[in-house]
Amino acid sequence: MAKPDNRSDNVEHLQQSIQNTLENLHEAEDYLNEFGSEISSNEQEQIQEKNERRKESIRGFREEVKDEAKHSGK
Repeated sequence: MAKPDNRSDNVEHLQQSIQNTLENLHEAEDYLNEFGSEISSNEQEQIQEKNERRKESIRGFREEVKDEAKHSGK
């Protein structure tokens, strides 16, 4: 038997994911600012690309939060 869909804490989990992703994004930016001149351009590019993916993830998480808010209001 399938488990029922318990969405009661989805927003909390999404907000935690947003917070964690923001922290990782800022740590990577700080790393680039501090050590950018000491690392290869390839490594810099990889970090910047990963940060772009993090920004996309954050946008997606925020959309999911909006969706959850709509569904919980019904």
